[in-house]
Amino acid sequence: MKKVLLIYGGTSCEHDVSCVSAKYIIDNIDRKKYKLDCVYITKSNDWIYENRTIDNIIGFLKNYDVVFPITHGKDGEDGKLQGMLDYFKIKYVGCNWGSSYICMDKKRTKEIISSYKIPQVPYEIYSKKITIPFPVIVKPANSGSSYGITTAKNKNELKKAVKVAKEYDKNIIIEKLIKPKELECAVIYDKKWIISEIGEIKYNNSFYDYKTKYKNKETKYIIPAEIDNNTKKIITDYVKQIIKILDIKSFARIDFFYDTEYKKIYFNEVNTLPGFTEISMFPKLLLQKGYTHKNIITSLIESVYNK
Repeated sequence: MKKVLLIYGGTSCEHDVSCVSAKYIIDNIDRKKYKLDCVYITKSNDWIYENRTIDNIIGFLKNYDVVFPITHGKDGEDGKLQGMLDYFKIKYVGCNWGSSYICMDKKRTKEIISSYKIPQVPYEIYSKKITIPFPVIVKPANSGSSYGITTAKNKNELKKAVKVAKEYDKNIIIEKLIKPKELECAVIYDKKWIISEIGEIKYNNSFYDYKTKYKNKETKYIIPAEIDNNTKKIITDYVKQIIKILDIKSFARIDFFYDTEYKKIYFNEVNTLPGFTEISMFPKLLLQKGYTHKNIITSLIESVYNK
């Protein structure tokens, strides 16, 4: 029986989301195949196991066959934790440190994807003034769960939006504000890459912010998305390219926008540790593909042996 260590919590603003994702894994792991232990990382970065602080973290981690980090956000999803595990040759679920770092940093992701001619919403990195016409959406380059994202219709609103975004990261991305279909695709390595149907999120807001994502019960999740087959094929082809370009391992959720007015598809971002909450699209999309909750967790744990 393989010993699996689930790591959750963390120092980022997504701490609470991580705790909810951890519950999904605890509830759905196959107890006949795996012995599960859990480590909780506090917001002040104490590593807690069975109500005791771990002193020798590396020594502790080496007791396990597989580490399963579900630490969304900074310090847990951005390559820092993954780099430590790589250095000490500890097997873990998810992307390697390099891919984790790049995908968490929207600035670097956009720069790389741009060189491969995959369309993106017009954007620029904020530097006191912008050339994109209002209205715009303002995003911290390193953040998740839509924290720190706001919109601006004029210079005064832009100033306030930048101030909010800077609470989460020093690099700020400005994008043209469009009203697209919000589309998401799950990928999982299960002896080969499995690509889900395209899912769609419908919401009543100018963009998919934290409140809309986690607190608005009117938000709808549609699988498969209400798009034509040609659009689905184009997105799936982009997904295959992005997996290779960004060297995705184990699993990810890859997000797109579809501008229905101009019939344009735009790449949005990659989440290398997508959520496992009751509203999270990653498990929903794989359930639609024929997986069970238990199968999803088993496939993720076994994927570490195919990195």
